[in-house]
Amino acid sequence: MLDETDRKFLDIAYQEALGGYNEGGCPIGSALAEGNTLIAQGRNKRVQEGDPIAHGEMDCLRKAGRQKSYRNMTLYTSLSPCMMCTGTIIQFGIPRVVIGENKTFGGNEDLLRQRGVEVIIADDAECIALMDKFIAEQPELWNEDIAEE
Repeated sequence: MLDETDRKFLDIAYQEALGGYNEGGCPIGSALAEGNTLIAQGRNKRVQEGDPIAHGEMDCLRKAGRQKSYRNMTLYTSLSPCMMCTGTIIQFGIPRVVIGENKTFGGNEDLLRQRGVEVIIADDAECIALMDKFIAEQPELWNEDIAEE
């Protein structure tokens, strides 16, 4: 169950995803927080910037800049993280991830858990609806994003 802080930051991730969708990109957003403090937020910008690595989590972490430690932070993401983003979460030692949804894309929750990361799946109706809409409207772009042919 999400508490008020988790709900607030997951909503920021969702708003980032919605912004990406409205820009013609993939609707995946993220936020990084330490306690009740927002460190950074970002969105998938693969289409907007022509950058194949500009996933929502990566954009957020870039905007966070250098951090001495991520040990007390939570990463919020509207969609379950791909292998690249999962690896970055593990590499940076982010101890907690709140995922808006994993129905449209089952990421790497098991790997995160195996590496000691607390993973919370929100099953957020807005996150699911936005991804369902995007996948129905732009299946080719979605397949490109997840490296499917």
